[in-house]
Amino acid sequence: MFDILAKDKIIADKEFNRWMVPPAALFIHLSIGMIYGVSIFWPELTKLIGTECAPSVTFFERIFTTSCDWLRSDVVWTFAIAIVFLGMSAALFGHWLEKAGPRKAGFAAAIAWGGGLMITSLGASLHQLWLIWLGMGVVGGIGLGLGYISPVSTLIKWFPDRRGLATGMAIMGFGGGAMIGMPLGDSLISSYGVAQTFFIMGCIYVVSMTIGAFGYRVPAEGWKPEGWKPAEKKASTMISANHVHVNVAHKTPQFWLLWGVLCLNVSAGIGVLAVAKPMFQEIAKSSFDPLIIGAVATGFGALLSFANIIGRIFWASSSDFLGRKLTYAVFFSLGTALYLSAPWAGLNQYIATFVLINLVILTMYGGGFATIPAYLADIFGTQHVGAIHGRLLTAWSLAGIIGPMLISYLREYQLALGIPPDQAYNSSFKILALLLVLGFILNLLIRPVNKKFHMSEQELKAEQNIATQKTESLIATTKTNVGIQNILLPVAWLVVGIPIALGISNALQKGLIIFQ
Repeated sequence: MFDILAKDKIIADKEFNRWMVPPAALFIHLSIGMIYGVSIFWPELTKLIGTECAPSVTFFERIFTTSCDWLRSDVVWTFAIAIVFLGMSAALFGHWLEKAGPRKAGFAAAIAWGGGLMITSLGASLHQLWLIWLGMGVVGGIGLGLGYISPVSTLIKWFPDRRGLATGMAIMGFGGGAMIGMPLGDSLISSYGVAQTFFIMGCIYVVSMTIGAFGYRVPAEGWKPEGWKPAEKKASTMISANHVHVNVAHKTPQFWLLWGVLCLNVSAGIGVLAVAKPMFQEIAKSSFDPLIIGAVATGFGALLSFANIIGRIFWASSSDFLGRKLTYAVFFSLGTALYLSAPWAGLNQYIATFVLINLVILTMYGGGFATIPAYLADIFGTQHVGAIHGRLLTAWSLAGIIGPMLISYLREYQLALGIPPDQAYNSSFKILALLLVLGFILNLLIRPVNKKFHMSEQELKAEQNIATQKTESLIATTKTNVGIQNILLPVAWLVVGIPIALGISNALQKGLIIFQ
């Protein structure tokens, strides 16, 4: 039954068009990207009963209560749990993915993410917070990790000539998922209620992600784009012609330097994302009518989502020309300057400038995610890049806690000192700038991997021969239907492109009110 999911059943022949694979990845990433939009559910989840819990009701009692409403902080933990399990599942299942193939991993992600939302629906219906944590947080988080890494190594192997573009095309979907999912979720909540919305969206994501999983194909061992020849690499170059095994990668200083680079870049960006709406309302309240400040703040959040998705494809593509190390150097140096400038813009009520500063920051936040897989492929080779990327994503799990907590607790500390709310974020921006300075130093220290960590020719051939033998037997009996493929290619791009375009249009419509 599940034989059709096996890696050796999805090896493409020479007639297969590699541009069929990015839309498949986008089907999955646009679905799991809704994790950035789950804040739309929090207000509804905190008023299911209609009665506030007494101060005497403890945190542990609220987990199981059916007599009073949860606090906002109780349900927000769902997001943190999901991000933690995203990193853990990516790390644990990355090596399995390399063996099982992207289709099996993508299908497992569909069942976990969609099924997790269905469990969450049950939790909302029964008013059991632990079920919501289990559904969206644990089960859904596992699906997020599997879905996130499913296309990485596959796309890098399909696009060895444009690694940054390849990973940017897929991972941009994760930044755009919220732009599509949030309006859909809002509409469903108003029509059916929050519990039913979780179930409906769970069903939608199971279907869309399964379609994406079945769109995955892997290239035959040794396949290269027509007319492309790998450039000769010098020993000093940052792009290695060798490969490092996943079980050896973590023994290299390069892995931990890149781990720190990703963690610090994400910590800074996600800190802004976590408090975007309330931060804007407090900083810009004197520049807008109180009746519209909420809508304007929502527009600010929409623009940040737009910057996130655009940054993923722009910076990842640019890294093919700039180089990965230089691209990250730009992230950290320009980011530091912008974080230090944001308090000045806010204090002087240069709201348009403040918004533009944060938009550029968010492009680099998204760009960091999209560029890191190509950076790993440059440093460690492509043989185990998916598994190595999975283990590196544990940095995201930590950053998902550090960034929001850092900016939130610093704000509370500033308020306790009597600092006005519109200035309470100034210290936070300075601390985030310091994180980027540390990231710049770590990135500067990255060098090519010592040859003692490289896989030997015998080890590499042993792994490749297994795949080659399976490939040869498959290609002898399976051929791509070129006619159907030529029809499906534009259809697939339209199916993923139209929702992205609509999401961008909606974000711009909401956001441009700031500049009016």
